[in-house]
Amino acid sequence: MKVGLYFGSFNPIHIGHLIIANHILNVGSIQKIWFVVSPLNPFKVSASLLNEYDRLYLVQKAIEEDTRLKATDIEYGLPKPSYTIDTLIYLKEKYPEHEFVLIMGSDSFMNLKQWKNAELIAASYKIIVYIRPNYEVVNPLNASIEIMQAPLLEISASYIRLLVKQGKSIKYLVPPIVEEEIISNSYFKNI
Repeated sequence: MKVGLYFGSFNPIHIGHLIIANHILNVGSIQKIWFVVSPLNPFKVSASLLNEYDRLYLVQKAIEEDTRLKATDIEYGLPKPSYTIDTLIYLKEKYPEHEFVLIMGSDSFMNLKQWKNAELIAASYKIIVYIRPNYEVVNPLNASIEIMQAPLLEISASYIRLLVKQGKSIKYLVPPIVEEEIISNSYFKNI
């Protein structure tokens, strides 16, 4: 099976993430997308992160009715911070029957050359790159890429966290079940 790996902190998961995943499944050759919830991204500040198990739970709730999507905690048992190459090697060994394809925005793709073992990632895996405004796709590593124009919304997890902290509505920015969980558990109030 061809599985798309959508890495992220998902702090929290929002409608923008889900729209991109749905679009890639609708127009590409990917059969399933796994949301790889990163416990600690080497490029993110950990102080702004909700607990990794809470973030995983929110992703699970957001996608629970879509069998094409899966939330995975695969990186939770790997050394921290989470490096994509380590996760890819582990997944290839554990699931040799799957062909894994990376999914990322053009903003992340721009930084690929700074990742651990970037050349190996570029040489070994196909990457679906969805265009983000103001981030041109340049491919210095000569990676095998498929560029997609996905429907994009100007929504960010940091904006959602700010709204929560200010006591404002996040309705329509996240799935209703995610909104309920954030409110009932007071997630992001102190982050």
